[in-house]
Amino acid sequence: MKKIIFLIILFFNLNFTYSYSSNELYKKIDLFGEVLEKIKKDYVDDINQSEVMDSAINGVLQSLDPYSAYMSPELFEEMQTDTRGEFGGLGIEIGMESGLVKVISPIDDTPAAKAGIKAGDYIVKIGDDQVQGKSLMEAVKLMRGPVGTSIKLTIRRKNIKKPLEFNITRKVIEVKSVNSEILGKNKDLGYIRLRSFNENTDKQFLEIVKKFEKNLKIQGYILDLRNNPGGLLTQAINITDFFLDDGEIVSTKGRKASETRKFFARKGDEIKGKPIIVLINNGSASASEIFAGALKDHKRAIILGENSYGKGSVQSIIPLRNGGGIRLTISKYYLPSGSSISEVGVSPDIIVKEKEDNFKINTENDNQLNYALKLFNS
Repeated sequence: MKKIIFLIILFFNLNFTYSYSSNELYKKIDLFGEVLEKIKKDYVDDINQSEVMDSAINGVLQSLDPYSAYMSPELFEEMQTDTRGEFGGLGIEIGMESGLVKVISPIDDTPAAKAGIKAGDYIVKIGDDQVQGKSLMEAVKLMRGPVGTSIKLTIRRKNIKKPLEFNITRKVIEVKSVNSEILGKNKDLGYIRLRSFNENTDKQFLEIVKKFEKNLKIQGYILDLRNNPGGLLTQAINITDFFLDDGEIVSTKGRKASETRKFFARKGDEIKGKPIIVLINNGSASASEIFAGALKDHKRAIILGENSYGKGSVQSIIPLRNGGGIRLTISKYYLPSGSSISEVGVSPDIIVKEKEDNFKINTENDNQLNYALKLFNS
């Protein structure tokens, strides 16, 4: 009964009263209680009522969007422990779609990326466990484990009939957010690869830009955001601001006034109007889409590659009284044009699809980067 009361409170807190009159809402709550009793009495196997209630709570949250989820007290504690210390992971950013775990982006130089996992892949099995029916956080828990241990992922990939299997060894995931080099026939193009938007990404990025700007031969920049799953909003804003003299960068809109804000560029383009090409793909998400979308809307850069992922929302981790927590979407991003990124993404000015045979970012087989280099040399 305590669990049912907890669920009732959850329904009210999620403002389901806007969808139903009070009378209709109580009828639905009564119906839920009746269903639970029928399951307890007539279901073929004995059930753990606590686990059933957790699934019901998680079902409410997952019905909202692919990124909201419930964490039981045990799972919430494990997640906090993992973020404080070293843990073994695979190196992928994931979300939910139609009850399946979808790869948002494999992170460069991690076990998942090296194994061949791609943005847009669906994970259908983790080890021997079917993923369908599990929550996002449960899937994350299954993929994490002791460093050096292996896990088998069964993948469904678009345009490939048979499932793919990958045996991946867990490692400590350390992401170097920025690296760079000078490219071009005349060694006059600054290439900067942004892998994520972490706490110090803007400082690393600015140092590289300033170093490149001291090189008088630099004529333009290629900014590579492919397979960048995003990160901190503040970092995306700061880095976008490097290239704009004025104008809106991004706005966020939520139900609370504190979540509804607009962010503007300060005067000063760090590269003084030099041309920019931004590379994106299906694994470019969240903060990456803010950066690419803002530069596109201000006509400050040419966007090249494939449509980005379409994750235009902000999640917050909210502790609950039972010791668990929820990951809840609290606001959405909007580009300077006013358009939303959610489920749409940023479309490139020039579409260049990833070449399937032996494609690897920043190698001879990188047809997207090669196309960008040709544009500068033409």
